[in-house]
Amino acid sequence: MPDLIYLDNAATSLPKPDVVHDSVRDFYRENGVNPGRTGCDLALHAEEMIHGTRTRLSNFFNQSLVDAGVTKDPNRLVFTLNATMSLNLIINGMVRPGDHVVTTKLEHNSVIRPVNHKVKEGAEATFVDPDAEGYLDPEDLRKAIKSNTTLVIVNHASNVTGVVQDLEAIGRVCKDAGVPLAVDSAQTAGVLPIDMAKCNISFLSFTGHKGLLAPTGTGGICVADDAEIEGTIYGGTGVRSAYPYHLEEYPYRLEAGTQNLAGIAGLSAGLDWIENKGLENIHSHEVRLLGMLQDGLSEIDEVTFWGTKRLDRRVATMSVSGANYDPSDIGTYLDVDYNILTRTGLHCAPLLHEFHGSAPRGTVRLSVGPFNTEEHVAAAVNAVAEIASHRPAAGVASSAAVARDGC
Repeated sequence: MPDLIYLDNAATSLPKPDVVHDSVRDFYRENGVNPGRTGCDLALHAEEMIHGTRTRLSNFFNQSLVDAGVTKDPNRLVFTLNATMSLNLIINGMVRPGDHVVTTKLEHNSVIRPVNHKVKEGAEATFVDPDAEGYLDPEDLRKAIKSNTTLVIVNHASNVTGVVQDLEAIGRVCKDAGVPLAVDSAQTAGVLPIDMAKCNISFLSFTGHKGLLAPTGTGGICVADDAEIEGTIYGGTGVRSAYPYHLEEYPYRLEAGTQNLAGIAGLSAGLDWIENKGLENIHSHEVRLLGMLQDGLSEIDEVTFWGTKRLDRRVATMSVSGANYDPSDIGTYLDVDYNILTRTGLHCAPLLHEFHGSAPRGTVRLSVGPFNTEEHVAAAVNAVAEIASHRPAAGVASSAAVARDGC
């Protein structure tokens, strides 16, 4: 798709580096057996790859405690299918009826919905407001913590506006209160440095298919050395099969069944690519292009920005709306007429759209990735300018908006 301009990297990164495609194909073709279930060489090679990737990611996120005098256990890096599964495992493993959880209005439905289900079962929840630009005041989180609070859970960066929270300050609040901190790093893993030990993070949820440039169906949880969580899935592990209950030791406590072997091989390859390019270099490239995109769209009178326009403490994601168009129409025009892919709607973050005032129709989200160029940005700005110059009269509903509402 040489003519495609892809600006939906907050949903999933595209393209993936060639090394990821090659690794998935080659490893699965040559070692596509069930790891940990037999003693043959192929199974041992597959298990070595999985364990090696665990170790690398554990180091990447600095899972060990600061000055704790303990040996880092890479088995506390457990694999899941995605960040949604990871967040469900964390919330279900930490919150019981009568418990209280503190979270925010910035969250994705992967947090909002599991928390609401816990409330339905008898737990309590507090959703903390950010400021007008979308940044959290750690003191507001401190005030929300109660005697029965068992978990604080926040996202590192918003998938709607790209705001990046001060995890170190939030971690200090949680440490002072003696409450575990869970972080949703779906938008930042592989994009920004994450130091679990420095930020006092107990549970880090991550996905592979976004900033880590891995295939879909990959993700995990990194559990800090001093944190404990109850397992909530049970089944085969290939270890101590005669034991009638699921194993308590990591990684089996949170893993069951056959792993996504090809996906984890691709995850390892994505990490190779990131480390070779340099995390800071990749992020600087993306934010520079975001700044160009933001500057260009700011010149169009009909464009409204939602959330922050700061470029510091930000990932390369923005949300806009334009003229009298429904956001879904702008996305359709960009796709059909200009071959530019964006994301429209509420982005699975309804509370944030309600907070900013962009509900119920949402916004057009543009998110830059490592393979975008200045030419892509210029083409997107020109496309939005052309669409805005042909806007319909105010109050006229578009056919696409009517069709979507009627479904």
